[in-house]
Amino acid sequence: MSPTRLFGIVRSLAIYYGQPFKTWRARRFYAEFVGAGDLAFDIGAHAGNRVGHWLALGARVVAVEPQPDFVTILRWLYGRRDDVIIEPVGVAATPGHGRLLISRATPTVSTFSADFVAGVSPTERWAGVRWDDHIQVSLTTLDALIEHHGLPRFIKIDVEGLEDEVLNGLSTPVEGLSFEAMSETQDRAIACVDRLEALGRYQYRFSAAESLKWHHDRWLDADAIRAELASLKPVDGSGDVYARLDARL
Repeated sequence: MSPTRLFGIVRSLAIYYGQPFKTWRARRFYAEFVGAGDLAFDIGAHAGNRVGHWLALGARVVAVEPQPDFVTILRWLYGRRDDVIIEPVGVAATPGHGRLLISRATPTVSTFSADFVAGVSPTERWAGVRWDDHIQVSLTTLDALIEHHGLPRFIKIDVEGLEDEVLNGLSTPVEGLSFEAMSETQDRAIACVDRLEALGRYQYRFSAAESLKWHHDRWLDADAIRAELASLKPVDGSGDVYARLDARL
């Protein structure tokens, strides 16, 4: 393993496990979406911090991660547990194989989307990021994961610019989910909303970066979150859109 890659892995572990004060906040936050006996999918599980939070809430977890180094970490942390299944694959609209573009120094932004890399590379926020390695990875779909493991109550999708493609592989509405949204790729985030609305009627809220705090004090409808996403500016960075099926319907 190169020193750059080792640095990137240690950096990820420090980011996601080096802030224990966030543990209580994270578990209170996710208690709205998962609980005892629920099934949750973590698409882009990376170092598995959310897996740990969901397990603490009593959920069963399917952790999906295409980077072999992080699959090893997930197996080391959770591989002996009966309530965790680790899938060493990527997720897309159709099954097959994909070229995973890896940033050895910042592995959290490794991606299957060359368009994403081309779009963000010229921006100031991404100026220091390099995708300097690649591997071929098997791809599955959300529908295939559901067929194999069951319908989850919650799905988290964090795949660096391919969130809309992942959702295009879902044909069954789920109760709750989240997907990453970036100021540089608002069109993809809006496409995610469009896809969800084709499956059912949802309500939405936004949480900036890794804050685990709501940006809005109420749930929004599809038109309102589309407008919010369209207004994102580079200074806003990234965050996650959370969606839940509208209980009023």
